[in-house]
Amino acid sequence: MKRLTINKSRSTKSSGGRLATGLALAAVLAGGVVPAASAQAQPTKGKYKGNIEEAEIEIVKERVNQLPEATRNFDKIKLPTPPKVERKVAYTFSDFRLPADRLTPSVKVLTIRAEEPTPLTGNFVKAAIGNYGTFYGRGYFHSTRNTDHAYGLDIKHVSSIQGPVDGKNSRMSETSAHAMGEIYRGTAAIGATLDFGRERYNFYGYEKAANGGPVATPESGDIKQTFNRFAVKAYAHNRDPEQQLTYDAGVGYRYWADNFAASESDVRLNAKVGYALGESSRITVAADASFISDKDQAATSLKTPNPLQTSRTRTFVQATPAYEFLRNNIAFSVGATLGYSSDTTTNVSKGVVYPAVRLGYTIEPEKFMVYAGLGGALQRVTRYDLSTENPWLNRGLNVADTHRGPTVYAGFTSTPARGLEFNVKATYARDRNLYFYLNNPVDPTKFDLVYDQNATGVLNIHGELLYNAAEKFRLGTRVDYNKYALKNLPQPFHRPEFQASVFGTYNVFDKLMVGVEGYFFAASYGISYRPAVTAGAARVADFYRATDPIIDLNLRADYRITPKISIFVMGNNLVNRQYQRFYGYPVKGINVLGGATYTF
Repeated sequence: MKRLTINKSRSTKSSGGRLATGLALAAVLAGGVVPAASAQAQPTKGKYKGNIEEAEIEIVKERVNQLPEATRNFDKIKLPTPPKVERKVAYTFSDFRLPADRLTPSVKVLTIRAEEPTPLTGNFVKAAIGNYGTFYGRGYFHSTRNTDHAYGLDIKHVSSIQGPVDGKNSRMSETSAHAMGEIYRGTAAIGATLDFGRERYNFYGYEKAANGGPVATPESGDIKQTFNRFAVKAYAHNRDPEQQLTYDAGVGYRYWADNFAASESDVRLNAKVGYALGESSRITVAADASFISDKDQAATSLKTPNPLQTSRTRTFVQATPAYEFLRNNIAFSVGATLGYSSDTTTNVSKGVVYPAVRLGYTIEPEKFMVYAGLGGALQRVTRYDLSTENPWLNRGLNVADTHRGPTVYAGFTSTPARGLEFNVKATYARDRNLYFYLNNPVDPTKFDLVYDQNATGVLNIHGELLYNAAEKFRLGTRVDYNKYALKNLPQPFHRPEFQASVFGTYNVFDKLMVGVEGYFFAASYGISYRPAVTAGAARVADFYRATDPIIDLNLRADYRITPKISIFVMGNNLVNRQYQRFYGYPVKGINVLGGATYTF
């Protein structure tokens, strides 16, 4: 306990006295001692002067706060330093994209299933052999990633010297080459593509002799069909959405010819221009044009001497100006499609005007969006494309552009979880000049194009599901249901109502990857004819025949031996069903291929 006594008899009002007293108290609180002596205040101009007289102030400090001595224990627990782990960032490049939504998707039964898209960098060559005398080869040569330019060459070949009917009479081969080159200048790109192709097929859908008679087997050369293709295109585009003016334009030429002396020359133009009016609105104009010179022979049988040569020109022009608006969760566009087609297959106007209205609403950003619209358009139909759908086409085809519209559609897109995408769309359209494939009555091994003279109502329900778990696992499916309302045709010939496909890949470990593809198509209709009375005469229809449903399962496995060498095996049509996508043409049974890939 500390005690301090200061005697003070009276106080003074001088400022000097107050200052001295404050200093004394401060010293006491600091634990110091103030001597009991008078102190002379500092003189202040214009103020009273005085002395601090003796006074007594008693301050008692009895309480003492004491804390126990702290124990320093910094080194009691030692945590080991975690080891350094090298972290590798896994980049995911989707190697499968579901095809764009089409109301009537084209389907072709492939002898060899499509390969995965090529790697982003590097070159490779691969080769494989299998039963039916099948050979498969591919070479991919491409520049590595470059911000200034890109170029590449992709060559493919697949052939089988035997097939499902009479050995070499159902042989086939497909060869193609694709070259491309691009240069980049800022956000713009200028490029060109060049394509060559040649395919060989046989008309092996002939009938066997009835009543146990001898089998009339034609020679392979007499039922031969070949297609030669050539295409070139130059283009320029600037699709950067940050630019006020965006554009995508191209000009090209395609040539096609078959073994029947038919040919098609097609000059094609396309352009799309967008101009931003502000941050949320834009004006766009999309235009396409095609000018075809078509040559063909009107005869329907190879036995007809001196077939009549015909030629015609086909003009196609279409443009869609529109106003687009996007703000917050709402996106809509308003415009119109104006088109002209010179084809006159059915009683339909050459010129068309369809609305182009679309409204979209985002319920949850990047998660769920719904949309609906009203539209319609002309769809260009060419021999170049038809022969990739059905290679057993007849000569003298009446090819015409499809008038699709008016069309009403609605749907939604959703990404409910990471790596999961889900799309659903329902469409109803009134189509004119919608083609169907029907066996020719003179030669049923060949197919003609037939049309309903009235509009065909088409209801399509389309769904897609894609799950991509990084580079480990991928799974996807696509489903299409089509309902055709016909007026004159008895059946939607060779257009199945239901189509579904599923695909998946699984990376078992770093060196082994397996994949699966499956297809299911509902039955479609062809026509069966009675035997001809005389050679070359038209046959009488017997009944409409439904083909068996298509069930096709394919598996693949790739094993990497070294970073540059890998081996693979593919099994196609493993359920061994010789189904007929087109009536009279069964496909191969089980087809197994084995080969190797070299990457450099």
